[in-house]
Amino acid sequence: MSHSTHPLFLPAAGFAALCLGLIPASPARASEPGPVVSVTGGQVRGTALEGGHGSVFRGLPFAQPPVGALRWREPMPLLGWDGIREAYKPGPPAAQPAIGWNDEFAAASSEDCLYLDVWTPGIGGDRRPVMVWIHGGANVAGAGGFDPLYDGRALISRGVVLVVVEYRLGVFGFFAHPELTRESAHRASGNYGVMDQAAALRWVRDNIAAFGGDPGNVTLFGQSAGSMDVLALMASPLAKGLFNRAIAESGPSRYLPSAPTLAQSEAAGAAAAARLGAPSEGALSYLRGLPAEKVLKGAPWMLALSADGWVLPVAPAAAFARGAEAAVPLIIGSNAIEFPEPGPPEHLRESMRAVLGDVAPRAYALFGLADGGHAQADPLYGDAADQWGSDMFRCPAVVQGEWHTAAGNPTWEYQFDRAIPPRPRTSHSGELAYVFGNLLATGSQGGEFQEADRRLSATLQAYWTNFAKTGNPNAEGLPAWPTHDAKSRQYIAFDTQGDAVVRENQRGAFCDLFREAMGRP
Repeated sequence: MSHSTHPLFLPAAGFAALCLGLIPASPARASEPGPVVSVTGGQVRGTALEGGHGSVFRGLPFAQPPVGALRWREPMPLLGWDGIREAYKPGPPAAQPAIGWNDEFAAASSEDCLYLDVWTPGIGGDRRPVMVWIHGGANVAGAGGFDPLYDGRALISRGVVLVVVEYRLGVFGFFAHPELTRESAHRASGNYGVMDQAAALRWVRDNIAAFGGDPGNVTLFGQSAGSMDVLALMASPLAKGLFNRAIAESGPSRYLPSAPTLAQSEAAGAAAAARLGAPSEGALSYLRGLPAEKVLKGAPWMLALSADGWVLPVAPAAAFARGAEAAVPLIIGSNAIEFPEPGPPEHLRESMRAVLGDVAPRAYALFGLADGGHAQADPLYGDAADQWGSDMFRCPAVVQGEWHTAAGNPTWEYQFDRAIPPRPRTSHSGELAYVFGNLLATGSQGGEFQEADRRLSATLQAYWTNFAKTGNPNAEGLPAWPTHDAKSRQYIAFDTQGDAVVRENQRGAFCDLFREAMGRP
């Protein structure tokens, strides 16, 4: 199945519309000049948040614009500026095709996209824990600071500094080609989006103290493709020592410990270049001369992480299977329902064969698809299509967390069950409004939120920010969340009533199939 259609690569939250003026896209300019800090490149002026609740600095560059001759190069060090740079507006989303849910992002997008936002409760005083957000969107679409869903006011009210990162997407972020490999000092190409994320982490290390953050206490968190990128950064030498904890929401590494090799990615890139009319020799010069719009139109879905030997020495899942990932505390989980796998029963069986191999016949019986049967719908997990599509998120995350535990690292696993009211069930990205505390009335993550939702949002934010502060989500006043262990397989469920409850053996018999199929290399 292609990356463009497989649920693991589908978009995260779409564009969340503003909520009756409660969460403006850009905080109103204060009557007094905003705070000024010095960062790599020069001075920047942010905006004071209303009520003295901190400040936000938006659209801060962390590398040179990756355009022209810098297209498909590793992010280059910033060039400085004179005077004070105004940091009132977020940078544009990365260049991306319009595919429906992201049309607003696509209309505002730009190849010049390497910017980040910093939300801080205070410039002075003690250094605070830092949380660095990697947005989802299949690594082909989506936005960070441009999306009001990621407004940072609620999170920073809990004593953390929040950084929201933009990074190159799609063909601009993951294009590999033999000529790119030859020109690289590292003899690698592709994975530029991950290089951008690592560059943003280096910027955080070098600059976050100016915003009241602690460069020695950084939590990297992301959702969907952003979660996959978090796990990739845990497996990448480029990010070594740049973060101290990680949270992966609804996006495990690929279910089997494999990823395209550099040669395979180069071949895919050469085919895309040919479709764009590039000559067999000198293709790179031709491609760098094309307008971004033409490149996007000709190759919109170039997005695969690849084991290129430099950014990723091996596939991220293989690094976890071997215990070679970053030895940091990890929270990992998924939603009760993510995406259904559409199609008739035979299509589901074909998908099971592709993912589980020899284990697939046992899956047919377990899902009620043997001998022409149909699975009974589960009140929480839905029908066979819902269950299989979601288990492809859930079970690899469960197993990857187990591998991380087996390597001696503290790991907490979760499942998010609550549906945004009045929706009948949860879905992919359904937890984001709760994590960021932005319970909007409208937009793709909007709903008719109730007291139970506000309580659940407070619980999630407390767990996430406690983890950022101490490396452990637990604190007095919260239900105890046990670390994962191979015997009990305990996890916490954020249930349909908005409560946090401990359960055991998440989707036990179903995830056992993935445990067997994934194995260890």
